[in-house]
Amino acid sequence: MSNTPHELAVEFPEHVAQMRHLKETDGHFARLFETYHEVNRAIHRAETDVEPADDFHIVEMRKKRMQLKDEIYGMLVRHEPEAETPPV
Repeated sequence: MSNTPHELAVEFPEHVAQMRHLKETDGHFARLFETYHEVNRAIHRAETDVEPADDFHIVEMRKKRMQLKDEIYGMLVRHEPEAETPPV
């Protein structure tokens, strides 16, 4: 099992500023961001046996993390500054 943390800043380094902005301006994004980090920390604790969990529970947490990550990425892509610039 991998015990490498999957921090969003590492996963999406090109979107760090956008994540910071959305955390401050979009309540839904802020909740997703926090939930992702809670699930990610729980997975990391389980994988490093700080808080052992059975394989089924770890797999379910990983699925949840992936769903959150997909939704967060979708929001980042939709809110890219270039996408908000009106066509010339």
